[in-house]
Amino acid sequence: MTLVIIPRMSEKSFAAASQENGVYTFVVPKSTNKHDVKTFVEKLYEVTVTNVNISILKGKTKRFNQKRGRASVGTRQNVKKAYVTLKSGDKIAVFNPEAVEEPKKGKK
Repeated sequence: MTLVIIPRMSEKSFAAASQENGVYTFVVPKSTNKHDVKTFVEKLYEVTVTNVNISILKGKTKRFNQKRGRASVGTRQNVKKAYVTLKSGDKIAVFNPEAVEEPKKGKK
């Protein structure tokens, strides 16, 4: 089974990953379960996963204006997120701000 997980890059997820608890957040497909996420993260990042929690975030209903002033209602997509807790001492470089190099500024 091919699985694609996307690291959730937000201020809240960076804060959770950088603190002592080591919780990393990923956006996963709706058909995955905890066991799939655990094995995939362990193989991809070569870390030891101790716990996986999954939540489904319901899409918000939003109003937007179309041409001629008519308001339409749309719904954002539902998102399934996985909160992965690693063994103490393990880190994922994507979430570690010290490991990510800043791009070098060139002359304009």
